[in-house]
Amino acid sequence: MKTVETMRFAIVHDYLNQMGGAERVLMVLHDLFPDAPIFTSIYEPTLVDPAFHTMDIRTSFMQRLPLVHRHHQPFLPVFPFAFESLDLSKYDVVLSMSSAWSKAVLTRPDAVHLNYCLTPMRFAWAFDDYVRDEPVSRWQRAILAPVLSWLRHWDVKTSNRVDEFSAISTVVQQRINKYYRRDASIIYPPVDTTPFAPLRATARDGGYFVVASRLIPYKRIDLAIGACNQLRMPLKILGEGRDRARLEALAGPTIEFLGWVNEAEKRSVIANATAFIFPAEEDFGIAPVEAMAAGRPVVAFSAGGALDTVIPGKTGAFFRDARPDALASVLSEVGRQSWDGDAIAAHAARFDTETFKAQMGAWVACAASRAHDGTPVRRGDGPHPPNADRITHGVS
Repeated sequence: MKTVETMRFAIVHDYLNQMGGAERVLMVLHDLFPDAPIFTSIYEPTLVDPAFHTMDIRTSFMQRLPLVHRHHQPFLPVFPFAFESLDLSKYDVVLSMSSAWSKAVLTRPDAVHLNYCLTPMRFAWAFDDYVRDEPVSRWQRAILAPVLSWLRHWDVKTSNRVDEFSAISTVVQQRINKYYRRDASIIYPPVDTTPFAPLRATARDGGYFVVASRLIPYKRIDLAIGACNQLRMPLKILGEGRDRARLEALAGPTIEFLGWVNEAEKRSVIANATAFIFPAEEDFGIAPVEAMAAGRPVVAFSAGGALDTVIPGKTGAFFRDARPDALASVLSEVGRQSWDGDAIAAHAARFDTETFKAQMGAWVACAASRAHDGTPVRRGDGPHPPNADRITHGVS
């Protein structure tokens, strides 16, 4: 009979053809479970961090499809079949990390399937918000309507293949309950806060605000530009993306686009800002936690993952209406306040990578132990893992 220590473990990820927050979480999961192979739909080594090159990555039949590695969106109807085709019959514990597809894998009846949910698929459940600032025509919406209806049905059906869910934030936990009618614990994503600590000793208020983000419409960088145009305050924008030309056209003389910069320069720019602006509704949001690790307050839109990470009056402030004038009013107040950078950084440290590893390791070990003992865990009925360090400040 297998012990918990001898159980075979696998990780499943949606796709590996880009670098984002999910892929950085995956790298930490590999550090935590280095012997576990990573199953995914497609893998393009040139588009991800070189650290993946040494990992045991196993792909689906989609890997052989032409053009899929750089243009996977048109293959949307194929992904469900790709994940059902993956052979996980050898594995006792399967951890899928998903914002769409990977939770659909098929596992043995006696295996444990845990899902670390980045969010139920946003383009199916919140399509209008997802494409709010995208050029989607009326006829395209008409064609997509039945596809999205099918995807929502498929998403709910495949949620029943998961034994236990853990969410990355309170808002994702609420979506899991709403769409899947399932409970979920919360394990916040890992944030590498330690590199920011040395900067606090030499940092000063440089008299500017900062945004660090991909420049795409749903990130709402236009709100930050509009607010700083009104205030005639300097704004430094870190990042690149297809929305840059439109944003540059909106920008006044106090707005500076720095493009992509290396990590050292990014940290320096953030550490010397008056405040970090986080104008989008995100499922979690790693960038504002990094800014807090540098001791800088965060001005965030009052929704999504920021509600879990920002404490009004202590680590930052919220603006509640998605309008430039509403943001400008809060920026003015934040600029006049005195902030305790050490207290802000201490709060950010609670989201550090080591905290994530401890909580994720406890969740997986707890579920594996119950599976070994024969305790049922289907449909989230089993007890949640110990989560005494769960951060609840700022949740509304």
